[in-house]
Amino acid sequence: MYEWSEEHKMIRDAVRQFIEAEVRPLRDELEFGDTPPYDVIRSFYRTFGMDQMARDSFSRRIKRDKEVEAGTAAPLEGREAAGNNAGMTLIPIIELCRCSPGLVTAMGVSTGLGAGTIMSRGTVRQKERWALDLLTFEKVGAWAITEPDSGSDAFGRMQSTARRDGDEYLLNGSKTFITNGPYADTTVFICKLDEGNPPSERKILSFVLDKGMDGFEQTKPMRKMGMHSSPTGMLFLSDVRVGKDRLLGETEDVPYREGAKQAFSIERVGVAAMALGIVDRCLELSIAYAKECVRFGKPIGEHQLIQDKLARMEMARFNLENMVFRSIEKAAVGVGLELAEASVMKLYSARAAMEVALEAVQLHGGNGYMAEYEVEQLARDAKVLQIYAGTDEIQISQIARSLLS
Repeated sequence: MYEWSEEHKMIRDAVRQFIEAEVRPLRDELEFGDTPPYDVIRSFYRTFGMDQMARDSFSRRIKRDKEVEAGTAAPLEGREAAGNNAGMTLIPIIELCRCSPGLVTAMGVSTGLGAGTIMSRGTVRQKERWALDLLTFEKVGAWAITEPDSGSDAFGRMQSTARRDGDEYLLNGSKTFITNGPYADTTVFICKLDEGNPPSERKILSFVLDKGMDGFEQTKPMRKMGMHSSPTGMLFLSDVRVGKDRLLGETEDVPYREGAKQAFSIERVGVAAMALGIVDRCLELSIAYAKECVRFGKPIGEHQLIQDKLARMEMARFNLENMVFRSIEKAAVGVGLELAEASVMKLYSARAAMEVALEAVQLHGGNGYMAEYEVEQLARDAKVLQIYAGTDEIQISQIARSLLS
């Protein structure tokens, strides 16, 4: 794939029209008014029939899962499992990031990490109980792995625990920087099984929690540098009692680390699409400004230093688009990205988005520093791409280990 198909372009134009009519007028409210993004996302789902598509896809998946359990069908693999809709999935990400990247983060964590973890690790009963409402965005989901003292060493320094108590478990611990944490109806909580053994030897388990459970506290949204349209909060658990029905897979014998690696790979590909949206919008705004802003008797776009900035922005956009095309092509033939490959995409994409956004601010001069001009927001939003889903430093380490193995 080397360019968007006509079908892709039609979807892109329709999404762009929705954003101009429904999202951009609310940009200031989402950015500065502490307005949760969920009504906008639900409107987006309804407008494009994404809620119904999710229901239909879910019904087919559950039917197949039940057939697999009964031994009358084999698990989906390869092309059949991957489908051929990666482009249709990534286009809304790209377009929303041209206006409000935080919406993508809120949406992606709920449906991708929250529902995705339940769909990949849960039993049929658990999928029916929790996943569908997240996939249709009738409910909001969160995925809680990061802790105040863990950061990039999420598993190594994880302190949150599950301790058996008869046929149930008691969950304790805290999580931070949790997207959708303040408002999530359903939270996937990742912790270690405390059997009195050293923390480094403990199994990693995941449980599904519902808002309002005894001992489960969700804080108000945290103040942060960017991504204001994506609420972030802390979670505190104090002897939260859960049954085995809330343990994903309903067994302690399925290792979680590999599932987490798969989630990280998917998330990192999503970052490339987010970066493409940010870069594309920064370039569009910069070109327009370079044509209309006159300095020293001519538009600044006629000055070579400005032309250099625009050319480098286009180079980044071109590379990002080709990375996205590559991920679409691989998905179409049922080939997923290895973790190191996803790390390459994430590292380049995050740095490119940050560099282009800062250059866009510089090109706009004093105006670029003002909140009235979109590039100010996009520069703040771009920074977190170098931090979440694994910092730049973690990506470098992952890539290097793969090369040296």
